[in-house]
Amino acid sequence: MRTVRLGAGAGYAGDRIEPAVELAERGDLDYLVFECLAERTIALAQQAKLRDPEGGYDPLLEARLRAVLGPCRARGIRIVTNMGAANPVAAARKAGALAREMGLAGLRIAAVTGDDLLDAVRAGDFVLEESGEPVAGLGNRVVSANAYLGAAPIVAALADGADVVITGRVGDPALFLAPLVHAFGWAMNDWERLGRGTLAGHLLECAGQITGGYFADPGCKDVPDLARLGFPIGIVAEDGTVEITKVAGSGGRISLATCKEQLLYEVHDPARYIQPDVVGDFSEIEMEQVGPDRVRVRGATGAPATGLLKVSVGYVDSYIGEGQISYAGPGALARGRLALSVVRERLALTGVATTELRCDLIGVDALHGAALSGGREPYEVRLRVAGRTDTHAEAVRIGNEVETLYTNGPAGGGGAWKSAREVVAVQSVLVPAALARPRVHVVEA
Repeated sequence: MRTVRLGAGAGYAGDRIEPAVELAERGDLDYLVFECLAERTIALAQQAKLRDPEGGYDPLLEARLRAVLGPCRARGIRIVTNMGAANPVAAARKAGALAREMGLAGLRIAAVTGDDLLDAVRAGDFVLEESGEPVAGLGNRVVSANAYLGAAPIVAALADGADVVITGRVGDPALFLAPLVHAFGWAMNDWERLGRGTLAGHLLECAGQITGGYFADPGCKDVPDLARLGFPIGIVAEDGTVEITKVAGSGGRISLATCKEQLLYEVHDPARYIQPDVVGDFSEIEMEQVGPDRVRVRGATGAPATGLLKVSVGYVDSYIGEGQISYAGPGALARGRLALSVVRERLALTGVATTELRCDLIGVDALHGAALSGGREPYEVRLRVAGRTDTHAEAVRIGNEVETLYTNGPAGGGGAWKSAREVVAVQSVLVPAALARPRVHVVEA
C-alpha cells in the first residue's frame, strides 16, 4: 500500500531546530511540517505587524528555513508551516529572498491568507465562548481575530506545485492532513479518512512530546538521550493507518505509553475532536508496538464538519507587575514568609491597586544544590509576587516593592528581579465557515 512520510519539525514557536535538520537529512521524508503557532502568539504577531508592515511572522522563520531548505530541496521534501502567523505573504517574500540568497532558484513558495477576520468579527454581534460577553464589549482593546482554517487552501497550494506552503492560523492537525489529502486524492467529504489523517496530525503536531519529551519522569518513565531528542515521523498509508517512528539512533522513545499520552493531549472528547475539516472520532483506536520505537495506530474515523470555525480573539486585557527575590541558609523559609507579609502590607499601605495578587515561595534547591537543601525545611526559597493591574504604572510599583526588600526587609535577600508587562488575552467565538475566504499567493524564488 502506498505511504506518505510526514516529519514534525517543530511543536511550538521556540522549538529546537537541529531535530528538523536531522529529519530532513535522514528521515526519508515526503513532507516536513513545522507547527509554530500557539493561541496567543498570533495576537502578539498582529501587534508586531502593526509596528512593522513587513513583520508579524515567526521570528525563527529565517533560521529554520536556512537550516532545512538545502536538504529539503536536494531530496524533494516539501515544507508546510504556519510560521506566517499574522503575515504569511511577508513571510513568503522573506523565504523567497532567502532561497535566492542560498542559490535555490526556482523554489515555489505559497502563502495562505484568509484567516484574519478582525473586521468581520468587529462588525458582527458575536459572543465570546468563555465569558458569554459580546465581542463589542471589548471595544478598541481587540487586536486580532483569526479563524482556524482547514486543509483545503494548503491542498490547493500543493496542487499548484508549491515547494513551501506558509500559512497563518490553521487547525494544527490540518498542516499534516493537507499533504495526505493532496498525495492520496482523498475527498474532502471522506470523513473516515479525514478523521484518520487528523489523528495522524494530532499525534505529530507537538513534535518531541510523542518521542518522550513530555513523557520523561526519571525512575518512573525513563527516556534515553533526551538532549538529542529526535522528532517524530508519521508513515501514513493510503487507508489512513499511521505508524509513528523516529530517525534511528536519535534520542527519545516511541512506545504505546508515549503515543497514548499524546493521543489524549488537549482532547476534550475523544469521540468528537472538532476540527475545521472533520469531527474526528478517536474512541475506537487500537495501538500496536510493531518494532523498536515504532507504533502502529488504526481505528480512527470521522463525521461531517460542523460548518463553524473557531476564531481566537486577542485583546489587551491588563498589566502584570512581578518581583522576585531569594533567601538561602538557616531560617530561609521564615525570612521568605516574613518578606511576603511585608510586601502584602506595603502594597496595601501604599495603595497599589490590583485586581489579582499572587504571593508565592518557589523552589527548594535552586541556589545551592540538593546536597545543602536537605532536611525538613528548604535550605533556600525564592519569593515571587505577581499582581494584575489596570495600568502599567501600577504594575511597576509591585516589582519595586519587592526590590526594596534588599535593604528594608528580612536579612539576606539576593537576586532580586522585577518586570511589568502588558497582557494580551485570548477568548474565542464561533463563526460560519463561509465567512472566511482563503486565498493562495505565490512567490517564485
